Amino acid sequence: MISKAHVIPAKTDAEYYFKEGCFILECLNDAIDPSVSVARARVRPDASTRWHRLQNTAERYLIQSGQGTVEIDNLSQHVGSGDVVLIPPGCRQRIHNTGTEDLVFLAVCTPRFEPECYEDLGP
Repeated sequence: MISKAHVIPAKTDAEYYFKEGCFILECLNDAIDPSVSVARARVRPDASTRWHRLQNTAERYLIQSGQGTVEIDNLSQHVGSGDVVLIPPGCRQRIHNTGTEDLVFLAVCTPRFEPECYEDLGP
């Protein structure tokens, strides 16, 4: 629960490459708001993230730009700008950029993403 108003300054120069196969910019991932985290993910053209799942954490992808194919357990579907992808906790998932520009989306996790909830399932 948020106990007081707070502004978290943007960290636009803090993007890093994550072993999953994409670039991540943490927008909000702080103990000040443990109920949610928001990260901007960027996948290069013709690249895919690795198969993975988040234990005890639900995730939503809010597609900002680009296009791709998201795979969640047995679901495989094309996604593009404006689409929202809902991923329940524990689901095997990955996303592939099928376009010619970066695929950019916000990854919103509840509760907030912590490294302990991430499980790499391979290529």
